[in-house]
Amino acid sequence: MSDRRLTFIVVPHGDLETRTYEVSYRALKLGLVAAAVVAGLFVVMVSMWWYVAAQAARVPGLEREVARLEAEREQINELARMLAEVEAQYERVRQLLGGDAAPPGGESLLPPLRGQPEPQDSADEVSTPSSWPLTQLGYITRAISDGGVSHPGLDIAVASDAYIRASGAGRVAEVGNDEVYGLYVLLDHGGGLQSLYGHASRTFVSAGEAVERHQVIGLTGSTGRSTAPHLHFEIRRDDQTVDPLEFVESP
Repeated sequence: MSDRRLTFIVVPHGDLETRTYEVSYRALKLGLVAAAVVAGLFVVMVSMWWYVAAQAARVPGLEREVARLEAEREQINELARMLAEVEAQYERVRQLLGGDAAPPGGESLLPPLRGQPEPQDSADEVSTPSSWPLTQLGYITRAISDGGVSHPGLDIAVASDAYIRASGAGRVAEVGNDEVYGLYVLLDHGGGLQSLYGHASRTFVSAGEAVERHQVIGLTGSTGRSTAPHLHFEIRRDDQTVDPLEFVESP
């Protein structure tokens, strides 16, 4: 069986001599196997070429994406630099103002000493929120504008964990955590008057609790939509925001 051969006879046109070729079956099988291997390698190479070509076609898009991300990173770095400058300005203003001076009228900014209570309004009577809402001077960085539409109160720059005190006696209407105001306390002073204290780091009162004028109700912070420590102080009359500076004199 191993000696069997396959004969090919080539008969050319004209007077050329006829040629005869003999190939053994074993050589033929080896040739077919080699051809199959070569064909397989060719298919693999073509497939790899298509893959490489497809990846190469993505390069321009990836380069544009990298350039966009680089530009966004530069913008983020610039915003971070601006934020650091704003925070440094807040700190400089706080240091320049200090926290030892007293506001006009002789009203102390410090909380009442234990055992030495000062006269208080009753929580069950109408109490106008007319006292400065901090035990530090602070600095008003943003006032009410556009009739209370664009910004409904005062932003008062102050260091973190400064005392927030009730601007008037009343009862706690709400204590919560808002996306914009962060940790906040809402006091009801009666007669349709309410005051709100936002961006606190901690609160010390609970809903329904009676509070006195100047009572410490929380600590300042930078919770909610805030870029630096400050207090958002808001006064409402019949659920409409009004200018707090109509009630409270800034020290």
